[in-house]
Amino acid sequence: MADSNDAAIVVDAKTGKVLYASQADAHRYPASLTKMMTLYLTFEALSAGKITLDTPVPVSRHAAGQEPSKLYLKPGQDFTVRQAILGIVTLSANDAATALGELLGGSEENFARLMTHKARQLGMTRTTYRNANGLPNKNQVVTARDMATLGIALREHFPQYYHFFSTRSFVFRGRTIGNHDHLLGSVQGVDGIKTGYTYASGFNLVTSIKRDGRSVVAVVMGGSSWRSRDNEMRRLLAKYVPDASRTGPGDLVAQTRDAPTLAAVDLPEHGPRPHLRAQPADRVALAYADDAAATDFPMPDPRPVVGRKALIRTLQEQEQAISAPASSDQTNSIPVPSMASKPEKVDGITTASTSQADQSGWVIQIGAAPDHSSAIKLLDRAKSGNERLLASAEPFTQSYDHGGSKIYRARFGGFDSKDSAWAACHRLKKKGFGCWATQQ
Repeated sequence: MADSNDAAIVVDAKTGKVLYASQADAHRYPASLTKMMTLYLTFEALSAGKITLDTPVPVSRHAAGQEPSKLYLKPGQDFTVRQAILGIVTLSANDAATALGELLGGSEENFARLMTHKARQLGMTRTTYRNANGLPNKNQVVTARDMATLGIALREHFPQYYHFFSTRSFVFRGRTIGNHDHLLGSVQGVDGIKTGYTYASGFNLVTSIKRDGRSVVAVVMGGSSWRSRDNEMRRLLAKYVPDASRTGPGDLVAQTRDAPTLAAVDLPEHGPRPHLRAQPADRVALAYADDAAATDFPMPDPRPVVGRKALIRTLQEQEQAISAPASSDQTNSIPVPSMASKPEKVDGITTASTSQADQSGWVIQIGAAPDHSSAIKLLDRAKSGNERLLASAEPFTQSYDHGGSKIYRARFGGFDSKDSAWAACHRLKKKGFGCWATQQ
């Protein structure tokens, strides 16, 4: 990965001419842009008659246990392919994407192999997938050029399903879910496609626009906030769409043979089933930063508090280890909490003047980093410009073992109520930070 996450490309979707490019062939982390390929293979299976929009999608423990954003599906439930597509397009639901991958591939690992193989068939030569949803994996990489190719392929190959990407909102089990793509409805001619964010990738966006007889697909990756990413996309579209041709052959991405997907509904009722990796029920989850379209605070009470038991456990371990010296270990791993079922080994490190034992009430986490200094910088960046919001909060970091390396969580403690913690998260999310709250 390059020092800067920035990358962009603008492609005339009628001629294939590149109207603008910046680091378009540099490897980048896709985040939820990954789900574009998940949906490509889903549309392919629909077109081939392997599944229908009403096919039930079973929910495994592995799928239900994915980090937010999510539909909060429960193990043993099922929902329809249509609902999965809508949940992915609007909310970028990780549990829905994983469940679809397991339906089509038999396991998410096998589905990721099918995704990578399909990428090669489509000419996406520098893309590798490791999961169906885009949650951090250091080996899952793409390029801006490959994402533009995939965006064009989705439009050209599946016009009967592409309309899903323009969905502004949908209702799932009584909950109205809005689309994270702010350009829909605000920029003339924009009809989708997909947003994405993780701490490692920055803010990503693939946009399709048809205006004045012209057709363009553009990609912006590595934005410092959703607002800066959207503004850069608006600037690129305003500058380069007028340069696109009104005529051209289209058909820029060749059709390929259907991937050998295996729908779980076709498996026998009895006998071996695909192995689905179980996840502990009380793990700590790392939430994505919600865009401004997120539900306004206060959030409804039924919304679950994520990872309460796990956070209590790890904070207790940190308290016991508070006198241990801080580790200077560093790692090149993607910053993501460990999902191993064994207990995490936690080193206590605080950046506040008070000890962890003195902290009480609610705690918020704004991200994780591969080294201690980066976690401190993240805390400092959150504190800067938010002095009043975080005036009574105590910043601290918490390290844990992840595959032989250490990952450092960036947290603020000392919130005296659920409302104050959620209010802080709501404000921080609007400024581009990931954030979730839990009670100590």
